[in-house]
Amino acid sequence: MRRVLSRTSVLALVVGLTLTAPALPAQAAGNTLTVDVGTVVRPVTHVAAGGLYGVGSDSKPTTAQLLPLSPHSFTQPPPGTTHLGNGATEPCCAALDVAGNITRAGAQQFIRMPDIYPTFPYQWQGWADWENKVRTMVQARLAATTTTNIHGWELWNEPDWTWNSAAGDFNAGWTRTFRLVRSLDAVTPIVGPSDSYYNHNRMVSFLTNARNTNTLPDVIVWHELTDMDWNSFDDHVADYRAIERSLGISPRPIAINEYNSFNQMDVPSVAVHWISVLERHGAREAHRAYWFEAGTFDGLFTLSGQPTASYWAYRWYGEMAGNVVRTTPQSWLDGVAAYDASRKIVNVVLGGDSGNNAVRVNGLSSFGSSVRVTVRAVPGSGRHTHVAAPTVLSTSTLAVSNGSVTVPVNGMTAEGAYQVVVTPAAGPTTSWQQVYEAENATVVNAQTRAASGASHGHYVGNIDGSADMRSHSFVDFTVNVPTARTYTMAVRYANGTGSASTHGLAYNGGAWSTVSYPPTAGWAQFSTVNVTVTLRAGYNQIRLAKGSPGFGGGTGYAELDSITLS
Repeated sequence: MRRVLSRTSVLALVVGLTLTAPALPAQAAGNTLTVDVGTVVRPVTHVAAGGLYGVGSDSKPTTAQLLPLSPHSFTQPPPGTTHLGNGATEPCCAALDVAGNITRAGAQQFIRMPDIYPTFPYQWQGWADWENKVRTMVQARLAATTTTNIHGWELWNEPDWTWNSAAGDFNAGWTRTFRLVRSLDAVTPIVGPSDSYYNHNRMVSFLTNARNTNTLPDVIVWHELTDMDWNSFDDHVADYRAIERSLGISPRPIAINEYNSFNQMDVPSVAVHWISVLERHGAREAHRAYWFEAGTFDGLFTLSGQPTASYWAYRWYGEMAGNVVRTTPQSWLDGVAAYDASRKIVNVVLGGDSGNNAVRVNGLSSFGSSVRVTVRAVPGSGRHTHVAAPTVLSTSTLAVSNGSVTVPVNGMTAEGAYQVVVTPAAGPTTSWQQVYEAENATVVNAQTRAASGASHGHYVGNIDGSADMRSHSFVDFTVNVPTARTYTMAVRYANGTGSASTHGLAYNGGAWSTVSYPPTAGWAQFSTVNVTVTLRAGYNQIRLAKGSPGFGGGTGYAELDSITLS
């Protein structure tokens, strides 16, 4: 999406978009968001922490600004872009130019290929021109042999209204472009169709053609861009999955690489609604829409780089670790919650209602007879208003009854966002996070799996790739430590090969060393090895790799459950 009148006009006709004030409740007090700590939805991966054109350069936002947000992924323009989005006077933020910043922040990115064109809607120049552009973009990526975080080619953007009829039928154009990209790059995933809104008939037509021509995308993408579209997201996912089943297509990951409307982009409570439904209904990743300025993480920072109110909602979300657990909304009150069992922290981010409401947290029997609860808030201000810090509304000790506690959140505004943090009465079990789950980390060319013997119930396997930067397989842990010093790092792993295996270990871009994993009783049968790492105070990135640029490659195979720093 770009902010252009022709696009807005088209969507207004198609899906009823109106540029009016956000439709939020004026008064809807007395509702309760219910959190069930014992019901796991999925491992924490910060699905919704991404943006289109969210990173503007190697330093905008800075890596230090990005790290507390735990970004998952971004969509960025291609190498050689000439695109001038939203009134920009010069192109910015090509994927390969910002790759270092994004990697240091623990994220990955899609390359949006049609943003090689200068204008939006795109001005088609013929097939010879397009195919020459595709070859140039792919060859530039292949030459970037140290860039590991490109996890998808987005072949087109919003073809439901930007595909030029002079190019012929879009489905045929998809097939032609897909085959060209695959002839040049047989490894990097291809994502699409990237329609501007979910449409059943278009999806059936697209998938039928893609199945019949063997050009199915590796990741399915569409956009959610109208006011309160979060109310329909579950229906869209269910409809898409039904189409897959009807066509005999294996399930694809879902990426919503543009979400939130023009009107509601800067409303913190709306962001919370989106985060909640994206986590609840199975998106793999999602990116805030690019309606305004590039390089601000789509309004999480002001133009001068200061945090906005929405920033704090995403920062609270970025603090989540362990597992996302079930939340049940009531009326307009919704939220997302996570439980980190290693520290006994329940972190709830909520919003959407005004007046006096509540959060009921069930499943706290292991916390003892009472809990400490902190409630924070940020206002409903927009992308140009700096909010230096949240307001602490209350800190209290509450009695636990039958494993549950009800936390009042009074004086809410419909546009603001709120955080409720629940710990045992004495506080978290450790003063800083020491256990980092592999499934919560940045997992590249590997798979998250479930196992009863894994801590928090999940681990990472298939860490197998070592051929080149496109297939290198590794796990990047972003850790936050209180002081600069040498730490013991216990790596919990499984090795079912029957002989020793190895991974490369590097941190903060430093030199490689080798971690050796003796055999365990089998796959998903875990043991521990200890190594030492010298870390700086604050954020550090630790990579355990079968393959990675600058590393000769590991031997054998090993699975990762967690690391523990002490």
